[in-house]
Amino acid sequence: MVDTDQFIEEAVAEIADELGENTAIIALSGGVDSSTAAALAYEAVGEQLVPVYVDTGLMRKGETDGVRETFDYMESLRIVDAADRFFDALAGVTDPEAKRKAIGEQFIREFETVAREVDADYLVQGTIYPDRIESEGNIKSHHNVGGLPEAVDFEGIVEPVRDLYKDEVREVARALDLEAVVSERMPFPGPGLAVRVIGEVTPEKVDVAREATAVVEEELEEYEPWQAFAAVLGKATGVKGDNRVHGWVVTVRSVESRDGMTARAQELDWQTLQRIQSRITGTLDNVSRVVYDVTHKPPATIEYE
Repeated sequence: MVDTDQFIEEAVAEIADELGENTAIIALSGGVDSSTAAALAYEAVGEQLVPVYVDTGLMRKGETDGVRETFDYMESLRIVDAADRFFDALAGVTDPEAKRKAIGEQFIREFETVAREVDADYLVQGTIYPDRIESEGNIKSHHNVGGLPEAVDFEGIVEPVRDLYKDEVREVARALDLEAVVSERMPFPGPGLAVRVIGEVTPEKVDVAREATAVVEEELEEYEPWQAFAAVLGKATGVKGDNRVHGWVVTVRSVESRDGMTARAQELDWQTLQRIQSRITGTLDNVSRVVYDVTHKPPATIEYE
């Protein structure tokens, strides 16, 4: 395991050395990786750092308000409403890798826009070791690694937690006294809910994934999963009241893991699964059925795309 005190001291010094007197922006999502990177960079250079949270329209329920509240002590925090631009970039795109690359490129363009406004030459991001391994091994492109466009308008990209696994990042976050809502929260993919929607990404499908994921996270909190969420697979016939409906099929996924490189599907009791399906189908009129994913990693990945 990482020596957190030594790591923090060395990371802060490295960031300060790389940035010098230059202004930098950091890609802040509210997850533990980017939040830890932001805390390290802020300690290193203070107000030279401009945290940028891009609301892609693909985020978890309540994410934007949560980021605003958690990081309000950073006076330079910027929140960018870019949902329309992300959905436009994803229109008609169905291939999983094409989705990730479209999202990666749009992220960079959003950051470049802010960078020009604040005269920043550097981008800081919370890339961790498994992100690099999966991108380099062609398992999947991460929006901040393999999903980056070839032409990037930054003098340098700084990745202070690039050599850490998720559990090590959590240790560093605790040592930095980040709130538990950040340090202990479940992983969330950089491309957001787009990778929990099979096929074209639309506002309707994303809304279903968002609301269903909120139900799953709440209902499975006592199981303490590594990651738990809902994804939208496609459509199937169902019956609601006296009406036949052709609604979305939602899959529930809950896994145990140490570092995300491998994972085992959790064994959930029948009553819990029935409660989850009842809440999802009962509150989302356009959902016709709910299924549970029992596949481990490997052969499956944790996320769907």
